[in-house]
Amino acid sequence: MPSVPTLAERQSVWAERLRDYGKRLGDSRGLVVEGRLTRMVGLTLEAVGCRAAIGARCDVLNSNGTQIEAEVVGFGEESLYLMPTGDIHGLEQGARVIPTGRVCEAVVGDHLLGRVIDGAGLPLDDLGPIHTEECRPLTGQTFNPLSRTPIREPLDVGVRAINALLSVGRGQRLGLFAGSGVGKSVLLGMMTKYTNADVTVVGLIGERGREVKEFVENILADDGMQRAVVVAVPADNPPLRRLHGAMLATSIAEHFRDQGKQVLLLMDSLTRYAQAQREIALAIHEPPATKGYPPSVFAKLPQLVERAGNGDKGGGSITAFYTVLAEGDDQNDPIADAARAILDGHIVLSRRLADAGHYPAIDIETSISRAMNDITTTGHQDAARSFKHIYSLYQQNRDLISVGAYERGSDEQIDIAIAAMPALTEFLRQDMRTPVNLEQSLEELEQLFPEETAAESDLPTPPLLT
Repeated sequence: MPSVPTLAERQSVWAERLRDYGKRLGDSRGLVVEGRLTRMVGLTLEAVGCRAAIGARCDVLNSNGTQIEAEVVGFGEESLYLMPTGDIHGLEQGARVIPTGRVCEAVVGDHLLGRVIDGAGLPLDDLGPIHTEECRPLTGQTFNPLSRTPIREPLDVGVRAINALLSVGRGQRLGLFAGSGVGKSVLLGMMTKYTNADVTVVGLIGERGREVKEFVENILADDGMQRAVVVAVPADNPPLRRLHGAMLATSIAEHFRDQGKQVLLLMDSLTRYAQAQREIALAIHEPPATKGYPPSVFAKLPQLVERAGNGDKGGGSITAFYTVLAEGDDQNDPIADAARAILDGHIVLSRRLADAGHYPAIDIETSISRAMNDITTTGHQDAARSFKHIYSLYQQNRDLISVGAYERGSDEQIDIAIAAMPALTEFLRQDMRTPVNLEQSLEELEQLFPEETAAESDLPTPPLLT
């Protein structure tokens, strides 16, 4: 017969159970209330029976054991609205929804250099796992604007037209406005390879998957990848993953900036980021405001852009270029208009120039760098203004000149513009395989507009006319 436990043995078992219950009471993970999936419309999941904060992660478990990760994007009186971060194939009604108590974080560290990762920080290349345990908030941290270092130093991007006529300062945020097929990816690749920044972070958000491989292998190549991190989230990813990709690229750039490094952040594109937020907002019944874009889209844009810029005194900087797709070459598109208002300048790529074989197809007349006067000398500014004046004067009379309606000698300034135009056009052209550093760009600009000539006339005469 089995022996009957003694009183001391029973007391020992009870004490052990009490200790175990006490540990479980102190562990909040043991008190998670599960919910269940009741509805799915598009990519929006609706769950009841559980509570979680905005931005919190939840695991959705099917009866067959498969698991899908989702994030809380809204809530109602009795419901949570979730958006999946991955494939939802096989999801079923009544699936268990378990709040994890975690929020999305960005994986950062020096081990990311030379790697291509997705919006979750997982490697897309064949270089093995990424060994880093450093994390930071995906949403970033609020930055006191008074603690930012002013923009005072130029950044060499290796492109002559930008260095000389649209000078970029360390910590500046610029928009690259372009339609499809006018060479914005090539221009981004040139800046990635030829910049003198310490680290380059490239975010390929919502673009074609084919472009990712081409950008990494053909445009960046081995030289450009050595000091670069590429975050690639193609268009076939869920909208929430595309949002996370843009935020992850910014978080990685913030990590290197906090180390005191000069970072160049290139994001292609800001429009795809806005479209991803539009998909999420409309899915949770937020009313559209401007051409189908809900108000939350215009709130998200500055939250992302303001994370770039200079750090505190003695710190590093994030110089950012955000491409903005002008749908139908319309520069007054809502996203393009909103981006111009929150950025420190914009570079416009012209389809007319691209169709004429002019690369990079930068439209100097409609482009501007708002920080140029703070980082350049007076002589440099005068030469750049003279260049733009002569170039614009020719463009204003281009139709008359091309049809032969203008008679030489009618206007002295137009005569100067006609004679100078070949040299100005050649100055703006640059082969993608040939870098032109900042010093060389200024020297070539000074050769077009020497100081002696600038002092003699209100409209400098290029040396080929003297």
